[in-house]
Amino acid sequence: MYEYNNIPVFLNDVKKIVELVKSTLGPKGLDQILLSKNGNFQVTNDGATILKNLVFDSMALNIIRDICNVQDDEIGDGTTSVCCLIGELISQAERLRSIKIHPQIIIKGFRIAAKKTLKIIEDKSFDYSDHPLKFCSEILNIVRTTLNSKIISPFREHFSRIVVKAVLKLKGSTNINSIKIIKKCGGSLKDSFIEDGFILEKKGGINQPKKVENARILIANTSMDTDKIKIYGARIKVKTISRLAEIEVAEQKKIFDKCKKIISHGINVFINRQLIYNRHERFFMEHGILTIEQADFEGIDRLALATGAEIVSTFDIPSKIKLGKCKVVEEILIGEEMMTRFSGCSNGDMCTIILRGANFQLLDEAERSLHDALCVLGQVIRDPRFVWGGGNIETHISRELDNFCKKMPGKAALAVESFSKSIQTLPKIVSENAGLDSIDLINKMKNAQETGQEKACLDLNKGDIGKADELGLTESSKLKAQIVISAAEAAEMIIRIDHQLFEKIQ
Repeated sequence: MYEYNNIPVFLNDVKKIVELVKSTLGPKGLDQILLSKNGNFQVTNDGATILKNLVFDSMALNIIRDICNVQDDEIGDGTTSVCCLIGELISQAERLRSIKIHPQIIIKGFRIAAKKTLKIIEDKSFDYSDHPLKFCSEILNIVRTTLNSKIISPFREHFSRIVVKAVLKLKGSTNINSIKIIKKCGGSLKDSFIEDGFILEKKGGINQPKKVENARILIANTSMDTDKIKIYGARIKVKTISRLAEIEVAEQKKIFDKCKKIISHGINVFINRQLIYNRHERFFMEHGILTIEQADFEGIDRLALATGAEIVSTFDIPSKIKLGKCKVVEEILIGEEMMTRFSGCSNGDMCTIILRGANFQLLDEAERSLHDALCVLGQVIRDPRFVWGGGNIETHISRELDNFCKKMPGKAALAVESFSKSIQTLPKIVSENAGLDSIDLINKMKNAQETGQEKACLDLNKGDIGKADELGLTESSKLKAQIVISAAEAAEMIIRIDHQLFEKIQ
């Protein structure tokens, strides 16, 4: 047996979630503090992070969270915008339902409006991929615009150049896993830097060479201890101490035979996922081999990718083992910790970004900010079309949808008009979060665009209207299109819901 609740309860949940997130939207948005049950906390304004960690017993949260996760996976940024747009579309749909407009008509109007919006974004987009200097300038502007609303915005010029350099090293690839980010407390955010090659957060053994040139690298995940009998209750009895010593010598001979097999590959760097004992470490040192022990799984996976090596566990057939190569392996000091840098790797796409900061919360938020910027720029390399930011494209969409709906027959025109109002809400929220008069600014921007100032946008620093090209406010057209697609699909899913049914507990 089932009982049901009316849909307004569900819509109220959507509004509560959106109200929680929308104060973080824009360059002047505020941060949220997320507390866990064990006392840990995060300070963030990233919409995806807030929704992932939000504990709220509602299906609305699951729907919005899933949509925002798709946005985060597809583009890497714009999750807060998607959440705010969903909330506004639902509010407009609720208003239309209150004047007896059927949900199917609302959905039809929203579909028409979304299709028209994507056409407007495509028409207003521009592409400088044929002009290398202009293209480099615009991708720098895109990163600056993305970082404007992040915690690292005071140093956005510094981080913009780091992000652009890192992505350009990918040589057209969008696999940002080739870019490693290391977080080290100390200094300030402006002390962050980028290093060519791969940095492993481990150092070599005692009295081993600190620098190796023309490195031949063997990466392994193998036990450097003697094999133990794994039968429960098994025991070995000996009658004399000399017999025990013979067993120990045999064990050591077995493990030294493994070390000799490793040396026979002609390597000068050996990296193991597991422990390397002192006796064996000294044995490798006597043969001029640098050893690194207990490297983390993610670290050796990335290192294998960087050097072209394969991770092995047996060493009997050297011809089947693929060694890694790089020009220089050396120890470097970052902060107060020694690490190992691999320069001149066979995979030249690898690089490492080292983040410095006052505390771990700041470093975590800076990492999330850089991840968003790297993802957006990776998508721009794949689809190099831009639109003007600062509320410019949203105002263009709103104006053109208003003109479009006036020519439409039937009630669906009301839904298109509501979609237009919802799109215009995004720059409104951004300006309100900056403490400005949103109605006045949006009217000024509309009037400026109607009089031929196509690049008119919000200038939140002056509290007035500016020009997007002069302010360097550029955004990815794919990002804007994905925001509209994700929000429209989520809103349609929610509008279709008529009642919530709950199973009765007998």
